[in-house]
Amino acid sequence: MKKEKRVQDTIMEQAYLIMHKHINGYGRLFGGQLLQWIDEMAGIISKRYSETEVTTAAIDNLNFRGGAYLNNTIVLVGRVTYVGKTSMEIRIDTYVEALDGMRKMINRAYIVMVAIDDKGNPVVVPKLIVETEAQKGEWEGGKRRYALRKERRREGF
Repeated sequence: MKKEKRVQDTIMEQAYLIMHKHINGYGRLFGGQLLQWIDEMAGIISKRYSETEVTTAAIDNLNFRGGAYLNNTIVLVGRVTYVGKTSMEIRIDTYVEALDGMRKMINRAYIVMVAIDDKGNPVVVPKLIVETEAQKGEWEGGKRRYALRKERRREGF
């Protein structure tokens, strides 16, 4: 059995500069580009956490709260929030960072990744140690989101 891991040890941050290839006809960041960055970050966080290969199982709660534009600095901050037997929920917050370092959140997403072996079969992941009240709240939210995803699967969605 793999060693338990703390939420704090799963935090990852990545910055990007919005360039012409990242913007749409309205001059805003393509949503699909941001989704790619979010999925890549969730993959890295979950691979590090599970110490195995992973696959994306679900993307939900992708809420856009604002736009990003040419030459903006975008910062993604992610962490493991909830784990099941073989799955991990990763929260990714996206910010636009001003030149003075101030950040404004423009997106929050929850991605579910499943740990897999070399044949693509699910494998058990380590338990997550939640320490703070905020982490406990996020864990409880993760349990509710897990139950909702399970219900949607039963309904065929």
